[in-house]
Amino acid sequence: MNVYEYAMKVEKEGEAYYREMAASASNPGLKRIFTMLADEEVKHYNVFKNMLKKEDLDYDKLDLVTDTQTIFTTLIEEKDNVNFDKEQIQFYKDAITREEDSHDFYAEKAEEITDEREKRIFLQIAKEEEKHKKILEEIVIFLEEPADWVASAEF
Repeated sequence: MNVYEYAMKVEKEGEAYYREMAASASNPGLKRIFTMLADEEVKHYNVFKNMLKKEDLDYDKLDLVTDTQTIFTTLIEEKDNVNFDKEQIQFYKDAITREEDSHDFYAEKAEEITDEREKRIFLQIAKEEEKHKKILEEIVIFLEEPADWVASAEF
């Protein structure tokens, strides 16, 4: 399995994981957030699929930016309607680990790639995975302390 096939597998698993999280979320805002994150993983999958097929991509116009403003606006709107259980929070913490692993993999592979455009894509996706991790960390804080939660200044 080459690096693109492996990356596609990672993204497909990430999508499935977020879809499962969305399905298990009782809060409509969290459901919307996890669906959005699953859709982000699909974008990443498609980038790697195109890279594998050596299809001509306009790398400078790829839009892989996670919409953090919408995510945190959603959390703020849902602040008074939060119920959770410890199992669900652990599920989110497991997702944080998955995002860390994905980030590390993409950053490491970027160092091995000689094509500068492809290297930029791997680094860009690594950066997106780091963003997903931070989003999940904020969600955990939000779920554990909804009354006291304030979105990180970074977002």
